[in-house]
Amino acid sequence: MPEFSYRKSSYSNPEHECVEVGVGPTEVVAIRDSKRPDSPTLRVSATAWAAFLTTLHTES
Repeated sequence: MPEFSYRKSSYSNPEHECVEVGVGPTEVVAIRDSKRPDSPTLRVSATAWAAFLTTLHTES
């Protein structure tokens, strides 16, 4: 299993639930619950993640 380097959003508040996004050595992005870092992760391709972010930026 590849290692991921996770980071929280700059919009994250330590008192509330938030997700962390991890990038690793592969073309995979991992998403996890910041309050439960040992829980399962959602993994998507880097291409799918980029498309998701593009959609967020164009919708806002």
